[in-house]
Amino acid sequence: MLAAAGLDEPYWIGYFDQAELAGVTGGRLLELARRDPRLHAGHVEEQSRTALTRRGPEAGRSHALDRLGLAEAYFHSGDLTAAVAETHAACDVAEGVHSGRVREGMAELYAYTVGHGTSAPVREARARLREQLAD
Repeated sequence: MLAAAGLDEPYWIGYFDQAELAGVTGGRLLELARRDPRLHAGHVEEQSRTALTRRGPEAGRSHALDRLGLAEAYFHSGDLTAAVAETHAACDVAEGVHSGRVREGMAELYAYTVGHGTSAPVREARARLREQLAD
């Protein structure tokens, strides 16, 4: 019940908790980080980790999107080791999720792996993304 207005809450607000707020905030900050990585990438990492911790892998699509966003944030901040680890974690989760948004996120992440072609771990992560996108 919305106390001030005396109205019932809309049905869709029932799932919106602290984890969802962190995930949505992380996603919006990721959009900002694409324009100014130095200013926003660290905040994306913080919000995405909060979302991942609070909702866990049982959240399926949301969990995959959080992992994809975190991986991209690590690419933005230049932490290739963490970016590769999160890319693999995102691929692990995405294997069990059938979602157009997850596929779009994987395609966006793929673009960040291209500029690091000399790194064997990044090449392996890129190959894994490519394999899942080809399915």
